[in-house]
Amino acid sequence: MRGVPPAVSSRRLLALCGVLLLVASCRWGGSGEAASERLPAAPTGVTAEAGSATGVHVMWNAVTATDAKVSRYEVYRGATKVEEVPGSRHMVDVTGLRPATAHVLTVRARDTDGRLGPPSREVRVTTPAAAPADDSPPGRPAGTRGRAAGSRAAQLSWSASADDRGVVSYDIHQGDTKIHSVGGNQTAAVVTGLRPGTRYAFTVRARDAAGNVSPPGAVVRLTTTGGADGGAATAPTDFRAVSEETDGAHYLALTWTPPRVDGVITEYEVRLDGRTATSLVYGGDAPRDRAAYRFYLGPEAGVTHRVRVRAMLPDGTWGGFSAERTVTTGAPS
Repeated sequence: MRGVPPAVSSRRLLALCGVLLLVASCRWGGSGEAASERLPAAPTGVTAEAGSATGVHVMWNAVTATDAKVSRYEVYRGATKVEEVPGSRHMVDVTGLRPATAHVLTVRARDTDGRLGPPSREVRVTTPAAAPADDSPPGRPAGTRGRAAGSRAAQLSWSASADDRGVVSYDIHQGDTKIHSVGGNQTAAVVTGLRPGTRYAFTVRARDAAGNVSPPGAVVRLTTTGGADGGAATAPTDFRAVSEETDGAHYLALTWTPPRVDGVITEYEVRLDGRTATSLVYGGDAPRDRAAYRFYLGPEAGVTHRVRVRAMLPDGTWGGFSAERTVTTGAPS
């Protein structure tokens, strides 16, 4: 990917705010528009998963790249608002839908002054057909287990539940509160946004197309680490950085594997020589398996740079930094 060539100092930061087959934005920049007049941004990373014949589980990334404080999120089916949750949440179950029907959903953020931001991109989901006269819940998930994934995340897994007509989704509960849902073909989940050094109890329940819910699986108890890991479990992995030369100019080419979390990561921060160089915000489909970024460094060979990246997690918190790489312009890869 190619960026707009910046100069060596402050102009580098200005030029890094470009479009590189994705949308890149700089948090520190200022348009002429007053901060108080800016609407909340459109939520990114919106996904929808059928949870029953009449309901879907909708998730999105918490809006953070805005000067307008989000008070709540609103979920729309077409032009009709169907759900509303506080700004501290970024998922909700939309119920009362028609079975065996395709639904188009969007999410919008509303700020504390009551102003409504633009809609997210549309997501489409089809609810399964209703199961007639089905009042038998699935069996409870067996083999539930989990482990702390550093200071702010937990990895949970279980064995598939049995149901006479098939499991549509699995609900994850923290104590008595449902906090997440995944498709019926999944037997694992990653819970983020946890507190360091805190004890948690999770359970998993299976749900069928009729909305019947199984008894909970065995309680999974775990304690997150104290925070000294720096969020390593949520850091990009296999991070690579090389110097490339094109037409006498030196570029820094970065690649990495996104952290494995439930939800879509649409934003990354690049740190160059200990300072934030830019934030990359994907406007369309964000990479799931391998991400890449390339930007201009300057015409001079023999200049050494340090670089690392981190991801904005779907819950609106930063994940851990990748390993730091050192690259010298003009040096062999």
